[in-house]
Amino acid sequence: MDTVLDILMAAALFVGLAFNTLGVFGILRFPDVYTRLHADTKATTFGSLFTSLAVLMWLLRQWVGADFDGALLQQAIHTVVAVVVLAVTNATGGHAIARAVWHLGIRPARAVCDALAADKAKARPEAGKKEGEA
Repeated sequence: MDTVLDILMAAALFVGLAFNTLGVFGILRFPDVYTRLHADTKATTFGSLFTSLAVLMWLLRQWVGADFDGALLQQAIHTVVAVVVLAVTNATGGHAIARAVWHLGIRPARAVCDALAADKAKARPEAGKKEGEA
C-alpha cells in the first residue's frame, strides 16, 4: 500500500510541478496579456490542485499508519478548502483582470473574434459604428 501511495504522490507532485513550469513558460512566451493570463490561471489552478492532491495522499498515509489524529484531519480540511478557494478566486480574478485590460483598450494580439466588443455593439448600436458613419 505504501509503495503504491508513494508512486501516486510522486506522480501528483510531478504533474503539479509540470503544470506550474508550463505556466511560467506561457507567461514568458505568449504574445499578449490575455494568453499570458490564460496560461497563468490554468497552470496555477491545476498545479496547485495536483500538489494539494499529493499533500492529501501524504496525510492519508500518515493517518492510516497512526491512531486517529485531529491535527491530520484539520490539515486535510485546510488543504481541501484552500484548493476550492484557489480554484474559485483564480478563475474570477483572471476574468476580472481580462475585462479590466479590455476596458483599458488593450485588445488581443491575434484574436479571431472579440465577443465582448460584439456584445457591447449589440447593447449600444451606435458604439459599433466608426466615426463618420451614419
